[in-house]
Amino acid sequence: MNPRLRFCLVLFLSLALSPAPSLSWKKEEFRNCNQTPFCKRARSRTPGSSRLIASKVSLSDGSLVASLIDRNDSSGNPLSLTLTSYKDGVLRVVVDEDPSFDPPRRRFRVPDVVLPEFESSKKLWLQRIAEERIGDDGELSAIVYLNEDYEAVLRRDPFEVFVRERSSKDRVLGLNSHGMFDFEQLRGKKEEGEEWEERFRGHTDSRPHGPQSISFDVSFYGAEFVYGIPERATSLALRPTRGPGIEFSEPYRLFNLDVFEYLHESPFGLYGSIPFMLSHGKDRGSVGFFWLNAAEMQIDVLGEGWDADNDSKIVLPSSLKRIDTFWMSEAGIVDAFFFVGPGPKDVVRQYTSVTGLPAMPQFFATAYHQCRWNYRDEEDVAEVDAKFDEHDISYDVLWLDIEHTDGKRYFTWDKVLFPNPAEMQRKLAAKGRHMVTIVDPHIKRDDGYYIHKEATQNGYYVKDASGKDYDGWCWPGSSSYLDVVNLEIRSWWGDKFSLQSYSGSTPSLHIWNDMNEPSVFNGPEVSMPRDAIHCGSVEHREVHNAYGYYFHMATSDGLLKRGDGNDRPFVLSRAMFAGSQRYGAVWTGDNTADWDHLRVSVPMLLTLGLTGMSFSGADVGGFFGNPDPKLLVRWYQLGAYYPFFRGHAHQDTKRREPWLFGERNTELMREAIRVRYSLLPYFYTLFREANTTGVPVLRPLWMEFPSDEVAFDKDDSFMVGSSLLVHGVFNEHATHVSVYLPGKQSWFDLRTGTPYPGGTTQKLEVSESSIPSFQKAGTIVPRKDRFRRSTTQMVNDPYTLVIALNSSKEAEGELYVDDGKTFDFISGGFIHRRIVYKDGTLSSYNVGPNASGNARFNTECVIERIILLGPAGQPKNALVKPGNLKTEVEYGPLQLFGTSSSNVLTIRKPGVQISEDWTIQLS
Repeated sequence: MNPRLRFCLVLFLSLALSPAPSLSWKKEEFRNCNQTPFCKRARSRTPGSSRLIASKVSLSDGSLVASLIDRNDSSGNPLSLTLTSYKDGVLRVVVDEDPSFDPPRRRFRVPDVVLPEFESSKKLWLQRIAEERIGDDGELSAIVYLNEDYEAVLRRDPFEVFVRERSSKDRVLGLNSHGMFDFEQLRGKKEEGEEWEERFRGHTDSRPHGPQSISFDVSFYGAEFVYGIPERATSLALRPTRGPGIEFSEPYRLFNLDVFEYLHESPFGLYGSIPFMLSHGKDRGSVGFFWLNAAEMQIDVLGEGWDADNDSKIVLPSSLKRIDTFWMSEAGIVDAFFFVGPGPKDVVRQYTSVTGLPAMPQFFATAYHQCRWNYRDEEDVAEVDAKFDEHDISYDVLWLDIEHTDGKRYFTWDKVLFPNPAEMQRKLAAKGRHMVTIVDPHIKRDDGYYIHKEATQNGYYVKDASGKDYDGWCWPGSSSYLDVVNLEIRSWWGDKFSLQSYSGSTPSLHIWNDMNEPSVFNGPEVSMPRDAIHCGSVEHREVHNAYGYYFHMATSDGLLKRGDGNDRPFVLSRAMFAGSQRYGAVWTGDNTADWDHLRVSVPMLLTLGLTGMSFSGADVGGFFGNPDPKLLVRWYQLGAYYPFFRGHAHQDTKRREPWLFGERNTELMREAIRVRYSLLPYFYTLFREANTTGVPVLRPLWMEFPSDEVAFDKDDSFMVGSSLLVHGVFNEHATHVSVYLPGKQSWFDLRTGTPYPGGTTQKLEVSESSIPSFQKAGTIVPRKDRFRRSTTQMVNDPYTLVIALNSSKEAEGELYVDDGKTFDFISGGFIHRRIVYKDGTLSSYNVGPNASGNARFNTECVIERIILLGPAGQPKNALVKPGNLKTEVEYGPLQLFGTSSSNVLTIRKPGVQISEDWTIQLS
């Protein structure tokens, strides 16, 4: 049979016989707070309702420990409380059932998220308990030293934990300041007449251990806005969900779900959950709060006046602005971390010191990726690859979705459509390109499928409530799901990626994890039942939000083993949790080809970056629907600045490769992709910064301008690193766009070099050829301007430096280079230069570990051009040292990204190597 006819027949039968999920988001398919008993119970609590007090306060192994007991009933089982101080002023607060009172079972503590090196950074200097009376008639409170600027306070009655500045005593962050803490302790049996089961849309959750939820209030002092807790499609600054005049009535939900065609403005949770929130204010700066808990979570941002009707008479002793929040979880324990900042980058650094730094990607992964569900066969792959070359459009990675497999059996190939997969990959690799295939966590229940056979024999599947292998429905039909919470099973899974096990794979093949929330088409809320059982008798409700994290981890570890630990893995995951940044990239899932989804991609990616997920992107063009050419062009122009840059589309959409929309639109998309490739040295330097500090590639304006109040809720523009500002065009008929340029320094148009003053809003005419983008005065941006078919061909190309001078006629920037592939950079195999322009002299300094010159990595790459924006006067000579060589200096218009610029100064062919110290003096 003709391969393409066979493909169509297989697709038809698949669609006809499989009970596929809904093709649009239906509100009624998912629970709201009132349909979620733990959320409904928690939301009914009022300020002052907690009766807990802290007793038996003492020291143990460098931590402060206490028992939490009911003020009115001391006969009940107490809770254990532990406060621990770690490096960089991080406070950890743990509340759990006291094991000495023999609870019915151990509550789940999320493993393998907190770094071992963080655990070992526990401060052991706590030798005694300092005490202080809080309030006129308050009980004595215990004081825990965090660092020279901050201390934590445990208030005994009523129970409260807060962090404050040591000098001013002003509060920074507080837990249970409003007395709303509640911890439903496990019980061995039901009370008479009590029902533990829960039902929703025909599904029954047996809840064999009964109610076990936790809720508490968290107050951010000095805050004007709060951010974080992805993933959802909404604004960067989180709007109130309770209180007078609110817009949302539902809490922000954290519960990983497969949501088709999600709404562009909703507090509803999507594919990932990271329970980390930051606050920011002009006077206080930034603080953060992270709750390590993988169960479903609901979070209210409480609007001003939310507690006006309560009669608890709680008065918080602070004149600072405050934002109150209310956190609710179905299960687990309290394992909370307080981050004191004080700057936004400090908070992100502190958070990633706990959960891990973003992985350093291979260089190719930072370039453009081309994907579709699905490229039909090897002929289609070859044709698409050739068309990119024919139209002179750069790309690095071609992706294959589920149809490349033999009947949705992962690690296999359709023998008719893809008879020679290794050869197909080698042909791409010969051009310096890579391939990605999809591998999902649902395993087809087919006794002839070796993965299923091994998993069944070894007992590697998640069990249902009765103890049998859980059987759900996904793309292959009847499927079971690997219990990747178990380290042994993760290791087994990782072995499947070896070149020997994954037949038809090559070293240039990388992996895409989709559907790993996990998605179950016939399950409750399109997911796994909460009473399913993982290893150690852990219920799925306790681990749900981390399931995709463990699958991502196992896949990444598998690719690491495949390369004998030498090559950096590339794995894209849809689901995510705290710590996912250590294992690869994520994307915003099944978006739609409309202008609203283009617009909301910016706050979605900014939020992911703030919560550790620096390597993130949105499907360019929208996954669902058919974008018109204007929308597609605008999406490429914006997507060129996403950290993860990939075009992707649903199988029911029209083909949308960049050359299918007419010559002019092809030219515009080609130019957008070239902008990305030109800026790859800058992006790669930023990825290294993220890898060492946690600071994201894409940043909200307020991260770089923390005192600029106008920037605090801006989410139609963003910073790429500290040097570039980008503003999208989000309206089909836009003729002008208003762009806020923060700070006091100037900004130079990235294409024309035209300067604009900072601290102003500029109304700019919209051009079809680009979106507004600017370079901040005082910065230096490295580029490579020779356009190649892929990054492999760029390796030895020379660099261009674009220097935007500030009012003092100074600027500085950095350039990071390594082999783009291996882990040699960890042991010093890299070049890291700081480039400074001052007093008419441009200098390059080594800031890497190889100051002695014995570098483990070297390159012969040189600087071929230096562009100065905003120079003083018109120097005629440039003296290069060492060597005392004079080189050519020009002053006049220049093509900057295809557009004729205003007058700039250009130094041509200085010929200095990027690996060496040098100076260039202008006169």
